[in-house]
Amino acid sequence: MHKVVRWPCGVCGRGVGNNLVQCTGCQKWVHRKCSGIRGSMYKVMKTFVCRGCVNPVNGTGCTSVDIGVNGNLELVDKFCYLGDVLSVDADADAAVETRERTVQQRVDRTGPVL
Repeated sequence: MHKVVRWPCGVCGRGVGNNLVQCTGCQKWVHRKCSGIRGSMYKVMKTFVCRGCVNPVNGTGCTSVDIGVNGNLELVDKFCYLGDVLSVDADADAAVETRERTVQQRVDRTGPVL
């Protein structure tokens, strides 16, 4: 559970204090480390646009993106391989072991190429 803060960062959601920049699009404050700004923040402060405004899919609460031709991509916060979670016997350990074997087999096949 996240602590509710008065002034959340427009990117990470944690409270902002100093060393930050305001997005010219949504007017939210963003930590320097979350902004991706290298060098002087003063030079970009009048034109800075945060990731949420640059990529509105993540910033507007959308849950999918229309890719045309009757296709949609679902936007997810986290991703894991289904095989890491379940196996035929619903045993996560067995699923992880199977995945490790599969990866090792692929490495063994491509080893000489690398």
